[in-house]
Amino acid sequence: MAGKTVRVGIVGAGGNTRLRHIPGFRAIEGVELVGVVNSTPESTAAAAEEFDISRTYENWQALVDDAELDAIMIGTWPNLHCDITVAALAAGKHVLCEARMARNATEAHRMLAASQVQPDLVAQIVPSPLGLPQHEFVRQLIDDGFLGEFRELLVVGIDDGFADTSKPLHWRQDASISGMNILTMGILYESARRWSPAPVRVFAQTATFEPERKAVTGSDNVAVTVPDSVQILTQLEGGGRGVYRFGGVHRHGPGRRIELYGSDGTIKLLLQDSERLLIGKAGGPLTEADIPAEQRGGWRVEEEFIAAIRGDETIQFTDFTTGVGYMEFTEAVTRSAQTGTAIDLPLTNIPD
Repeated sequence: MAGKTVRVGIVGAGGNTRLRHIPGFRAIEGVELVGVVNSTPESTAAAAEEFDISRTYENWQALVDDAELDAIMIGTWPNLHCDITVAALAAGKHVLCEARMARNATEAHRMLAASQVQPDLVAQIVPSPLGLPQHEFVRQLIDDGFLGEFRELLVVGIDDGFADTSKPLHWRQDASISGMNILTMGILYESARRWSPAPVRVFAQTATFEPERKAVTGSDNVAVTVPDSVQILTQLEGGGRGVYRFGGVHRHGPGRRIELYGSDGTIKLLLQDSERLLIGKAGGPLTEADIPAEQRGGWRVEEEFIAAIRGDETIQFTDFTTGVGYMEFTEAVTRSAQTGTAIDLPLTNIPD
């Protein structure tokens, strides 16, 4: 893609940034990766050398203040997403922020408000990649009435990713870092929400079966502050229902799947080692869908971000308004589990 040169700075060259974002940006004509900063001077220098990035900084604030940068890629843990995003937008920088958007709905709303003050800047959340190849095909099926009346949504993400208690506490098990993002709830909710009605009421329960883990440093144990099991019942717009189940300490669990049930048909996205889309109408078999090549999507996050900066596209996956929606859902789940009551959406009592 040719056009205006876009100079990008990276805050947090972690796993997904190295795997997807850096190669993605480098594949676009006229994009320059100008600067990088990580959590330590050593890791910053290593990233700069590995990816031949000319500028390094003492901290993220210095990178954000660099007048030579047009856009910021935020690849840090969620606990820094809000502060960096708000500062970058105030400094006149376009922002691509790694998912999940923030730790809670308050931070997400701060990010959205900062983006609304700067409507000429692009503000994008890295989307859930699950279901992107099938999105256009499934969306057309639903729009054409394949499901009929929408009746029920089933979302499952159950595996043994955190079952080994000999491993130290993962950052995803630390609420001070990951916030109210439980297991794969956010990534699967985001994908399912592209095809299903919005939830208007949430009732949830959670459990932590392994309440302590070894600290990352030292020999002490520390508390696990993110549940390793959650069950959620939802009421959807239009009267349908949704059921969500997530677990991270379950041996031989069913893995990940999104299932949509209607009066006339069923759509199932199975997310195991590979993604399989199964569809079936009433009275017929459930068969694997044959998606036409022209309807098969995929990962183009960096391309979409740069095209939006150049004025060639608008953000589809995922804008800040969508991100606020999934952050309100995650907060509603936590509030419901803590209080034992149903929580209505959208949230109306969000702390400042």
